[in-house]
Amino acid sequence: MKKINNISFINVELCDGFWKSKYNINRNVSIKSVYERFEETGRIDALRFNWSEGKPIPHRFYDSDAAKWIEAISYLIMKDRDGYKEEERLIDELVECMAKAQLPSGYLNSHYIQVEPELIFKDRNNHELYTAGHLIEAAIAYHKATGKRKMLDIMIKNVECIEKAFITEKTAGFITGGHEEIELALIKLYDHTGDKKYLDICMFFLDNRGVVKEVPVPHDRMLQEFCQSHLPVREQSVAMGHAVRAAYLYTGMIEAAERSGDQGLYDACERLFNNIITERMYITGGIGSASRGESFTVGYDLPNLEAYSESCAAIGLMIFAHGMQKKNIDSKYADVVERVLYNNLLSSVSMDGTSFFYENPLEINLASLNTETCVVPHDRKKMPITQRVKVFGCSCCPPNINRMLARVGDFFFSEIEEALIVNQYGALTLDNGNIKLTMETAYPSDGKVRLVGKANKYGMVMLRRPWWCSEYTLEGGEVIKEENGFICVNVGESFRLELDLKMKPVFIRTSSKVRYDCGRVALCYGPTVYCIERIDNDYELNALSVDTLGEVRLEEREGVLELVANGCVERDIDMLYAIDDNACERVTLRYRPYRTFANRGESDMLVWVRRKYV
Repeated sequence: MKKINNISFINVELCDGFWKSKYNINRNVSIKSVYERFEETGRIDALRFNWSEGKPIPHRFYDSDAAKWIEAISYLIMKDRDGYKEEERLIDELVECMAKAQLPSGYLNSHYIQVEPELIFKDRNNHELYTAGHLIEAAIAYHKATGKRKMLDIMIKNVECIEKAFITEKTAGFITGGHEEIELALIKLYDHTGDKKYLDICMFFLDNRGVVKEVPVPHDRMLQEFCQSHLPVREQSVAMGHAVRAAYLYTGMIEAAERSGDQGLYDACERLFNNIITERMYITGGIGSASRGESFTVGYDLPNLEAYSESCAAIGLMIFAHGMQKKNIDSKYADVVERVLYNNLLSSVSMDGTSFFYENPLEINLASLNTETCVVPHDRKKMPITQRVKVFGCSCCPPNINRMLARVGDFFFSEIEEALIVNQYGALTLDNGNIKLTMETAYPSDGKVRLVGKANKYGMVMLRRPWWCSEYTLEGGEVIKEENGFICVNVGESFRLELDLKMKPVFIRTSSKVRYDCGRVALCYGPTVYCIERIDNDYELNALSVDTLGEVRLEEREGVLELVANGCVERDIDMLYAIDDNACERVTLRYRPYRTFANRGESDMLVWVRRKYV
């Protein structure tokens, strides 16, 4: 098997264009907005360990929220240390507080040390290992960014505590964490330190999940599926349970397999990945369709109005796919990364960068949410909110979005010894010691990409042909072959390639097994999923049908590339039922990128629109 490496964002510089604008909004607005909300709500105070009776109690996972923010800041410091002096000073202050509060055993968690020390490592579902994992990842990032290792030393001591409690002395009340994340962190700690002990601890948690009966969780199959403990990990084939937990577990599995060569883990990850993308993934890259348990349900159950599609779950799928890119060369992994990047990830944050979605529905119908006219039964699924907010009671998503956008350059390139693999397209430069590459493009508004390489040591460049691209042209290089979704091009020490992916609007239909979308189509332009909003289309959206054979025009309005299609609207009736008279009126439908919905006030929204049959 060829060794495939993903190239770090450290080697990538974003140039003026789509991703640079998103990066800047995250850097200049979102990071500060999240920090302010976290100070207001006590999440930053959690790491100051300053709780006392009468104050709001730090929640058991507040540490992880603050840790992800620290990790995001660390990535930004790696690119611009002088720009984050105040944030660095704050983090140093928090690290000092952590050092003073850490128990002699190495244990660290603001809630349990201050509020319930008698419950340390007693309840599997209390997120202690999850929180530790995020603190480990933050410590590694901060050490890489600043060279300061105090936080890293604190977390290494914490891992020693975990090793004793779970492996050597077995004093913990459970064996594997209810919410996966520690696995990912231990892999990163192994990579960062070179100490195989951390890989071994990760393998312990993977090897025991689903093998031993966990307590005190009741031995109920649904609860075991909820936290992916229903089967040993190497026997799993179907994505089940809490979608974020699942995606984090699968990412830990593929990263562990890549380090250890464990074929059983490789095979399970391939089965699980294929199960997700063929049965359980929204067109936007969202996963986890049910609000109850924030979970996967059964295959093809992808409701739009009630879609949960948590922001963290899409991020989990993206990092799982990013890990799978190291398994073998196949464009399906980068296709999933692209689907999440341009849709679910960016719909999670407002265009101005100040507010966030936890859930990302594919339909909004305001009438169904009107509590004055609609009595909602107790057993009805929870409906997603219709406007983004600045902070949630469970606010794991905003700092997760911060850290992904801060390292978005991670997702563009991979390499094998003989080839540079271009997984994503954007305006940027790459300098990794093997090539100096400039990529110029207006992607995702246009499929034309110019690549200029200098000081190149690769014999070949492999350009991903996205799933939506039915036709392309390439000038300036010799195409050797097209394989597994990549266009393989011979190149010399210097080269200039002109790739045109022939981007055009396309209508997408889904399997008839997805009953919510039968007779409906979604409109895409390149990697971008589009939707219609009532604010642009003054009709009941479910009364509209789109003409899939008609022309679709591109129009830019207020900086947003919109699509305009032909369609019709059914004439409304003034009663509940009436004999069908086929009365329709021709109308124009105006579509906007899904990532931009709910940015102009409350409005009905729809991704899957009925198809007009001729």
